[in-house]
Amino acid sequence: MMDVVSVLLVIVIGLAAGAVVNALSDDLPRRVRPQLPHYPDGEPRELSAWLGITAFLTGQRRSSGGAALSWRHPITEVALVLLMLLTVSVVRQRADYSDLQLVFWLFHVTALVLVTVIDIEHKLILFVVINPFVVVAILDALLTQKNAPPEIVEALIGGAVGYGVFFLLYQGGFLFTRIMSKRRGREIKEVAFGYGDVMLAGVVGLLIGWRLFLFSMYITIILGALGALLFILSRRLLGTRYSAFTALPYGPYIVAGALIMILFPTQVGGLLLGAR
Repeated sequence: MMDVVSVLLVIVIGLAAGAVVNALSDDLPRRVRPQLPHYPDGEPRELSAWLGITAFLTGQRRSSGGAALSWRHPITEVALVLLMLLTVSVVRQRADYSDLQLVFWLFHVTALVLVTVIDIEHKLILFVVINPFVVVAILDALLTQKNAPPEIVEALIGGAVGYGVFFLLYQGGFLFTRIMSKRRGREIKEVAFGYGDVMLAGVVGLLIGWRLFLFSMYITIILGALGALLFILSRRLLGTRYSAFTALPYGPYIVAGALIMILFPTQVGGLLLGAR
């Protein structure tokens, strides 16, 4: 069990991380230098409104020009707090626990949430996010390999496997699109995977190693299929026209598979192996 002080500390860290994720999600997709928290029209937010939660609670959701913060801001902050509390609670019960490993995992959780938010909103996975993530993942494997897997060799193999598998899927998506374009007599621009998904899969392989990546990929595929099915059903229930080649962000499913295997590798791995 976590003591009250630890819980409060994690909440503060989670809220701060959520504010950073929101600020980066506002600016990075526009290819501009990250700025202090601001409204959609660029007006700076008061310090008391830097958090989405406090902006909503104190009536500072809108700028003087009427530009409103989206619900993404408080939702992201709450989600990060909950994920960090779960991460700390789970990690402290593991035999391979170390304070340094916990710091790395909290960074990974934050980075994965950032990837998810940007991908959902813009269907983009940015190199400016992925490249530093790769460096930190390698440092994690180098500095914590005596305490927690994966060791550096397994991490590098995992990165190669993750990148390689999704690169093949990426190329296969282009081939499928070309074939369907010819059959339909019109160009189809959408593809199943973007190159950002390939890079993200490589990072996940670095984080958890090639063995756990195989489980993570299985979970990703299942969740992706369920997500697509729910999307189609929701379109039909709402009476909205659905296109067979609608582009859907796949990054969140890669992230979900990664988080599940980071936090519950033994339990989920045993469950999936037992289901064979």
